[in-house]
Parts: sequence; C-alpha cells; structure tokens
Amino acid sequence: MSITEELVVKGTGQNKKAVVYRMVMDKHICPFGLKTVDLLKRKGFEVEDNWLTSREETDAFKQKHDVETTPQTFIKGERIGGFESLRKYFGYEIKDPEAKTYTPVLVVFAVSALLALAASWATLGNIFNLRSLEWFIAFSMGMLAMLKLRDLEAFANMFLGYDVLARRVVRYAYIYPFGEAFAAILMVAGGIFGLIAAPVALFIGTIGAVSVVKAVYIDKRDLKCACVGGGANVPLGFISLTENLAMMGMGLWMIVKALI
Repeated sequence: MSITEELVVKGTGQNKKAVVYRMVMDKHICPFGLKTVDLLKRKGFEVEDNWLTSREETDAFKQKHDVETTPQTFIKGERIGGFESLRKYFGYEIKDPEAKTYTPVLVVFAVSALLALAASWATLGNIFNLRSLEWFIAFSMGMLAMLKLRDLEAFANMFLGYDVLARRVVRYAYIYPFGEAFAAILMVAGGIFGLIAAPVALFIGTIGAVSVVKAVYIDKRDLKCACVGGGANVPLGFISLTENLAMMGMGLWMIVKALI
C-alpha cells in the first residue's frame, strides 16, 4: 500500500484521525511538532505520531513529499502542512510577523503595575497610595531598560533612527539604557536616592518626548520604537510619548517631594 493510500485509510472512519510526521532527535525536538500534536488532540483527533529520528530520515521525508519543513500533518489523506497551516485549517487567525503591535509595551506596563501593587501591599498594607504609582513608573523603567540592554547594539541602531540627541552624540544611544536603569533603581530606593535619580529621569524623558513629537507628529515618519529593545515591532507614537512623559513627571515629582 502506498503512503497516500495508507493516509486515506487512516484518515477515514468514525473517529477523527490525523497523521503527523515530526522531528524527534536526541539533541532536537521540534517545538512546532509538539504544538501540532497538542492542537490536534485538543480538537478531538486521534493522532498517529510519526517520529523522524535522524537528519537523513527527515531529508528523505521532505524530498518524498516535496516540502521544506516539518512537522507535516495529514487529515483524510490530504496534506494540511505545518503548524501555521494547521491553525489556519482550524480557522485560527494567522499573525503577520511583520505587523506592528503595542503588546510588548502593554505587557511591561501590566506586570509593572501588578508588581507595584504587590510591593505596596507587602510594605504598606494597602495599594491605594502614591508610593504604588511611584513604584509602577520605576518598575516600568527598569523592565524597559532591561529589554534594551539584552541587545544594546540592536537598540542603538533603532534608537538612532529618531532620537534627536543620539543623532548628534551617537554614544548617547549606548548610555541611555544604563541611565534609565540607574534612575529606576534609585527611584525604588526612594529618599535621597530618588532625588539623585530625578535629573536623570527628567533629562532622558524630556529628550525622548521631544524626539517622538518631532519624528511622529511633525515629520510624520512611520517608525518602530526602540522602547523594548531593537528588533521589536512596536510603533513609535502615543504610547512611546506617554512613557517619556511619565519619566519627566516622575523626575519632577522626586524633586518636589524632596523639597516638601
């Protein structure tokens, strides 16, 4: 029996059946293969899970079926394709990897807010206080700085596309994430440390806000924001401006707070 006939037989019957071929080797297990089997089982399919256990076996399978990738799923003898094709088969929306999204920044803000509330509850016994807001901004700055520092070169390349100071002083693009992290840490410490952090936050926040306004609202440029590091698909715009305005506000508040 040919493999096509075999797949037809296995794909017909009372129960829903699927045949999957995926890479499972000693040093590599394909994550998309695992996702494929999991998705099929969640959809109520009985899965025949065929492992391709060597590079030679995998290459022979690809050549035989004229495909470039594994896993490959067959349902009722029809080749559905890889994991994304299977998702499409079941009606899921396929995300465009090049599409711009605010999700990375919103996740940072959400986690920072929850951390701030938790810290406030643990130390002050309540969550409705000014310190929660201070910690929220400081935690957000710290997490954003960490994301930039993961790949400083990639961040600098993107940042140089729009920051007005970095375009004049290139080294500023490399200093910026360290300044952001420095200010965030001192703001969490509070007291005199917050006062030391204030001018740093005020400076980088002001330059950042001016840069966003010029690039987006004056020059009308369609750019990606380097706020979560280089390579991200976050659009430069309102949320980027809000981030910088929050740093400016926090810097001013720390000065006012010290003088009260």
